[in-house]
Amino acid sequence: MGETVELDRLTMRFGDFTAVRNVDLTIQAGEFFSFLGPSGCGKTTILRCISGFIEPSEGRVLIGGRDMKGIGPNLRPTALIFQNLALFPLMSVADNIAFGLEVRGVGRAERRKRAEELLDLIALPDSADKRIAELSGGQKQRVAIARALAVEPKVMLLDEPLSALDLKLRQHMRAELRAIQRRTGVTFIYITHDQGEAFTMSDRVAVMSRGSIEQVGKPADIYDRPQSEFAATFVGENNRFEGALAALDGADGVVETNVGALRGRVVGDGLKPGDRAVLYVRPERLALANGGADAANRISARVTHADFEGAFANVFLRDAQGRALILQLANDGNLPALDTGAELRLGFASAQAIIVPPGERARE
Repeated sequence: MGETVELDRLTMRFGDFTAVRNVDLTIQAGEFFSFLGPSGCGKTTILRCISGFIEPSEGRVLIGGRDMKGIGPNLRPTALIFQNLALFPLMSVADNIAFGLEVRGVGRAERRKRAEELLDLIALPDSADKRIAELSGGQKQRVAIARALAVEPKVMLLDEPLSALDLKLRQHMRAELRAIQRRTGVTFIYITHDQGEAFTMSDRVAVMSRGSIEQVGKPADIYDRPQSEFAATFVGENNRFEGALAALDGADGVVETNVGALRGRVVGDGLKPGDRAVLYVRPERLALANGGADAANRISARVTHADFEGAFANVFLRDAQGRALILQLANDGNLPALDTGAELRLGFASAQAIIVPPGERARE
């Protein structure tokens, strides 16, 4: 079973550059936890601190309640899977899996038995004597996972291990990874810039920017209730309306924008009437105005083009102020005409929009 991982005011500096700043976080034992963010946000640095390849400049890493300060990677209850997998091409699959056990002095018969057990776990029962070159990309990924599991880690660390795979194989391996994690109960800590990976597999996700955690929560909470402009713009598509907060009633707010007053739910703390504010609404939460959308939120825009993707269509529009908008319509057999230049009346329910203070927006 897995162990709890605690990051206590974790800070990592490289000269004058601060890669990770003052991160406080507890990852529960047996949890599949992902760090999600753009390149350079500090997520891999956190993984290296947990694994012991670097020591934090300030703060602590605790695994199972034990401070890891001064404990090297080979003595921590962790296993790290690198992006390039680092499998040994001249060894058999079984010998690759059992390599860590051999280093620890485990006998040949016991190593072989454990390798075969793990091959059953990863659904490659007849591959023990194959060479690495005989395996597909997805099979190599599974062998790397089995090799890491062979030494019975309490915490599995995965640094974007699926990034080199094609789309279909990535999707398949997401399900494989999640299934393996559930069967073993090991704590998985996963690093990715791909929100689809993070949301599909994770119990919780931390969204990172510039070395800090913007938000931690369940995938649905982060998608439906982003707490900052960065989280709202990094995770999924969004339509943005900036203005001033004209009214506030509990969690319900009104933002006065250049297309009129728009209503939504205020998230986070600190906003008060008169402050600058930004309202976001997802493309799939917009609706054609005759589709029963909230009458309090109506806007007009003209179609610039539409991308038909089978189950749905993404409609790209511009309003009278030149603001780019995206509307996503399900292909229920009744898609309207989406000719370039056509004017559409759109609406959205107040409960489907969020209002946040202005801040940094995602660049990728």
